[in-house]
Amino acid sequence: MTKTTTSAPVLGVRALNRATLDRQLLLRRSGMSAKAAVGHLLGLQAQNVKPPYYALAARLDGFTPEALSELMADREVVRIVTMRSTIHTHTAEDCLTLRPLVQPARDRELTNFRKGLQGVDLDRLAVLARELVEAEPRTMKQLREALLAEWPDADPQALAIAARCRLPLVQVTPRGLWGRSGQVALTTAEHWLGRPAASVPAPDATVLRYLAAFGPASVKDMQTWAGLTRLRDAFERLRPRLRIFRDENGVELFDLPDAPRPAEDTPAPPRFLPEFDNLLLSHADRTRVVPKEYWGRSWQGNQAYRTLLVDGFLAGVWKLTADALVVEPFDRLTKAQREDVTAEGERMLAALHPGTPYDIRFGTVGPA
Repeated sequence: MTKTTTSAPVLGVRALNRATLDRQLLLRRSGMSAKAAVGHLLGLQAQNVKPPYYALAARLDGFTPEALSELMADREVVRIVTMRSTIHTHTAEDCLTLRPLVQPARDRELTNFRKGLQGVDLDRLAVLARELVEAEPRTMKQLREALLAEWPDADPQALAIAARCRLPLVQVTPRGLWGRSGQVALTTAEHWLGRPAASVPAPDATVLRYLAAFGPASVKDMQTWAGLTRLRDAFERLRPRLRIFRDENGVELFDLPDAPRPAEDTPAPPRFLPEFDNLLLSHADRTRVVPKEYWGRSWQGNQAYRTLLVDGFLAGVWKLTADALVVEPFDRLTKAQREDVTAEGERMLAALHPGTPYDIRFGTVGPA
């Protein structure tokens, strides 16, 4: 540990929690537009269609699902595999810059499928796959079948994953639109957006943006968020421009000098978050949001539950049934907390499901 680190101010768990919530627009709702929020947050987890809508409803004042759906229909935001090899909703600008930044992780991912790709010329595969999806959007099944005709001895799934890793493939609408259904069909980001991707950028600008949305944070925190390694050099280049803190375990944390760091007793209202919200996935040490005793409680096998924050921390899970919003707190809530959770649930339902009658019940979400 360096002298600078040992002399740096310590930020406790609650201080980190409040700072991160503020950057994440979760201490108070923001008046940002939906597009500005997607950009500020560097994208929204979007393995499923609805999570980005719930994520913005928790963060923006006056949000309606049409605000995001119209951006997607107008190709101002897109769905694409980026950080951690997961689908995110990004602004068009970030799609064309963040995807090149994380391309090394997509190349590394391909090594897991090398057995099924023996004899496959990956450069030729990328050219052929681009021709296919730019001629017309293709489903993964259609892409597999077309590529298998060229490489009949290869593993079909590996061929499709190779195309996804080598090319920036976006999901075309109507997939992702609120209240619409549509299978996953893919084309390249350049074709869908009508302009070329950026050259591979240095990570420095993204480090600053990450700290604005998720800081204060360590190098490992950002590497966890991005699914990248070797970001230490970028942080070191930026060190003279940053403030340095440490957490209670002595881990060095970086932050923007003028970024908000609210007092740890700042009130944090309840928030209903979707499954896979980046708030819970973008730090190596998640204790700033997830109490150790609740680690793993938002998952059941392969299923991730929608999560509830109380006093800024993970405190339960929730689901919508045909007629009710069911909330399962992990521990006993005070009367005031239950009233606040109920009020927040009513607000969320009014924003995303106006005119649909739902009861709000405290019960069991997962398997009994």
